[in-house]
Amino acid sequence: MKKHIRVIVIGCGNMGASHARAYHQLEGFEVAGLLARGPKRRAALAAELGGVPQFDSLEDALRDAQSDAAAICTYPDTHAKYAMKCLENGLHLFMEKPLAETVEEAEAIVRAAEKANRKVVVGYILRHHPAWAKFIDIASTLGKPLVMRMNLNQQSSGPEWDTHRSLMQSMSPIVDCGVHYVDIMCQMTRSKPLRVSAIGARLSNEIADDMYNYGQLQVTFEDGSVGWYESGWGPMMSETAFFVKDVVGPNGSVSIVDPGKGGEADSADIDSHTQTNSLLLHHSELDSAGNFVKRDELIDTRDEPDHQELCNREQRYFLKAISDDLDLTEHLLDAVNSLRIVLAADESVRSGQVIQL
Repeated sequence: MKKHIRVIVIGCGNMGASHARAYHQLEGFEVAGLLARGPKRRAALAAELGGVPQFDSLEDALRDAQSDAAAICTYPDTHAKYAMKCLENGLHLFMEKPLAETVEEAEAIVRAAEKANRKVVVGYILRHHPAWAKFIDIASTLGKPLVMRMNLNQQSSGPEWDTHRSLMQSMSPIVDCGVHYVDIMCQMTRSKPLRVSAIGARLSNEIADDMYNYGQLQVTFEDGSVGWYESGWGPMMSETAFFVKDVVGPNGSVSIVDPGKGGEADSADIDSHTQTNSLLLHHSELDSAGNFVKRDELIDTRDEPDHQELCNREQRYFLKAISDDLDLTEHLLDAVNSLRIVLAADESVRSGQVIQL
């Protein structure tokens, strides 16, 4: 392996910029170039990174950048096209979630990566967060079945609402954000998903007639576990209970809580989407008098990585996948599985039917 992995960063929005900064900071990587639709944002990021090359097309970048890998951080409707082109040119891939717009496209990317013997890492950022890993570990001690309740509603305006409207040209909130939290549910249960149902509502005339900016899905697993996930975007969204992460099992419950927030909320703050602050562990065991045997435990997790450090950790894993030839079979199966569930939820919203998986 070369001393440095040269990476083309495709897309210079929030995530693309964060990943580009990670490649610039981390030993073992080098930014080979930036490609983005918005030349002003791209130029500002290129200057920040010391004047790295800029490209107007993927074809130009593949021809001239002398790259080993690419980071695809664009809107989901371009993921499959860019991924296949990069794999055809022998590049390893880091891809922001979701992997593609359809299960068929996602599976085609996996097959192409296998054929080219290239690594593909999908940006499930919560997998690199120690407090979320602890949340999953504790949930696995609660017995089965599990009841998993999660949401992430975002009250957005200005540039954030512009971004959300652009995303909804191809994908609803429960698909785009839902893959993260459905992936968490799948890790907690390690059970086969059986069926999905969902509801949705279009709360704005600023989005297409066939799109909805609020949705909630329900998924049932083979072991009897059930989970719901809710996501809404826009200036009308409430910030009351916008961040619910709560799991219940026969042995008790574990929840992400923030006892110091005092009711304040900022659902548009990207750092708040991963922060845990504290885990509240409740034990269900009762004594002979019917009283709880153990008190609730508040586990402090405020010493946690911020958004940029989480991106750095994702890229360290990407580097390890390449340099140590990691087997990413399970990683990619999980990425396709979570995509299958949220796309079934989207189908349920549109059809009004329960979708069997």
